[in-house]
Amino acid sequence: MLKISPKFVNSIINAESLEELFPLLQNAIELEHATIPPYLTALFSFKPNTEAEIRKVIHSIVIEEMLHMTIAANILNALGGKPDISNPNFVPNYPTHLPMGIGEGLIVGIEKYSPELVKNVFMEIEEPENPIVYEKTAKKSALPTFRTIGEFYMALQKKIDELAPEKLPGDPARQVTSSFFDSNLLYPILTKHDAMSAINIIVEQGEGTTTSPIDEEGELAHYYRFQELYVGKELVKNPTAPNGYSFSGPVIPFHPNNVQPIFPNTKANMLPEGSEERRQVDIFNNSYSDLLNGLHRTFNGEPEYLNNTIGVMFDLRLTSQKLAEMPFPGKKGYTIGPSYEFTKTLSEHEILS
Repeated sequence: MLKISPKFVNSIINAESLEELFPLLQNAIELEHATIPPYLTALFSFKPNTEAEIRKVIHSIVIEEMLHMTIAANILNALGGKPDISNPNFVPNYPTHLPMGIGEGLIVGIEKYSPELVKNVFMEIEEPENPIVYEKTAKKSALPTFRTIGEFYMALQKKIDELAPEKLPGDPARQVTSSFFDSNLLYPILTKHDAMSAINIIVEQGEGTTTSPIDEEGELAHYYRFQELYVGKELVKNPTAPNGYSFSGPVIPFHPNNVQPIFPNTKANMLPEGSEERRQVDIFNNSYSDLLNGLHRTFNGEPEYLNNTIGVMFDLRLTSQKLAEMPFPGKKGYTIGPSYEFTKTLSEHEILS
């Protein structure tokens, strides 16, 4: 599982004011974002019109990670803070530890899809403290020297309940909503109860509950959806199996030949200056920066600007797929991967105070 340094949870526990929670919620925004590029790269590495079932699963998880990032930003705004997205330090330098991760723990890179990537990275990111064991899986033992994502969010929830007034102090006009998300999942965070309920959404969609792999919306949590991909079968209700579920549903097919051989952890400086390959990577990185800058504006007083980011997301997908088909100069047998490098910061007059 993703091992979070206990100092972050301890900082929440020891906080005596809402302002002390601001950097920790910023950490949460950074963590939710940091999972998206690895998941997107796996999704974009499939050849066109292949692996529809796997695409569907990964796409659904990416959308929910975007939701979690937005919820975290809404909570920070509701408490009176300001999300910081237009910042080179916001973007991980893959391969890397995820934000708040312990140094000797999980390393996350930008790679093509494979069952091994799902098991060794994606499931590790999403694994709850005590995953429910189903047929064809084995439970891991937990070490007491670190915290989990769920523990971090639960500590945050408890501290908000302790410190915050019922009506939260942030400007309601900064709250982001969108028809892109179910209004039961993304809603204005105006009260303490709103914040606590929203944190439950993040935890249950990622980890499930302690007794079920299903969240309150009736969907499998991320950990178990990824587990389905690794096992190659759907996790379904089975009254005769331990814990009531087993991997005995329909087969989820996977054909390795449908994956583009993208070079892991591509960087722009690996490609010749002036080449078409470098130009396409630069186009990707500029679009990625535009997306983050757009999200910064969205989370800092222009919630309606979220609609402007939809077209940028489409551009990222098209450019990434084009890169995945381009041979990597000097690396025989490989194509080019997206590099997710921040290139353009908003100017001072573009950043709202």
